Amino acid sequence: MTALYKHPEFRIGARDMMALAPGMAAWGLMTGVAMIKSGMSVVEVLLMGLLVFAGSSQLAALPLIVAGAPMWVVLATALCVNLRFMVFSIHLRAYVMHQSFWRRLVSGYFTTDPTYVQFTKRFPHPADDAAGKRAEEAYLAGNCALGWTNWMLASLLGMALANAIPVHWGLGFAGILALLGIMSSLATTRLRVLAAGVAGSVAVVTYALPLKLNIIVAIVLAIAVCLMLEKPSLADHAIKAKLPTQEP
Repeated sequence: MTALYKHPEFRIGARDMMALAPGMAAWGLMTGVAMIKSGMSVVEVLLMGLLVFAGSSQLAALPLIVAGAPMWVVLATALCVNLRFMVFSIHLRAYVMHQSFWRRLVSGYFTTDPTYVQFTKRFPHPADDAAGKRAEEAYLAGNCALGWTNWMLASLLGMALANAIPVHWGLGFAGILALLGIMSSLATTRLRVLAAGVAGSVAVVTYALPLKLNIIVAIVLAIAVCLMLEKPSLADHAIKAKLPTQEP
């Protein structure tokens, strides 16, 4: 079987990720700086960067770790920040279930928000044949390879230059802009826009809560609101499906 990196879709996946590489690099650079500034040892920072590979949850967990927050608070915060990946995995299930368990775990580790957005845009529906599935795997591999390499190099650079980079350079703001771009590309329905609005508003209103608990409160309330609005819609579809078709 031809190696994935030789497949044409591998290059296409890498090319698509290239357009987002500068924004992700700014975010990775800032994350590397933040980890060093937190006071963690070099070994701890390197392990966290390599094993976690999730900038948003790393930045959410760092101040809690520094503040000596209970482990359950740190884990709950990281879980809530990364809950979106559960949704991604459910959607991508049909694309990867033909793979082995370990290959799916590896794919899950390397898949990021930009990868998910670009992959589903390139392949709106799962392939039914072996050639199509191979093309999907190659695209995902190319996209993830460039995304991971770009992030790690930028993060390592941030770690190395942490003490020489002034905070007022605004690297954090650059990272926020990168995430806003990703979020905007995901806001494709009214319900998603509403979820983002509710989460953002609640996070601001409850900002004074200790241990960054405003993040957890914002996520929980946004999910609750969307579930309440989605259930009537699902019920209506179920009722309509049971109604007999009327002849004109």
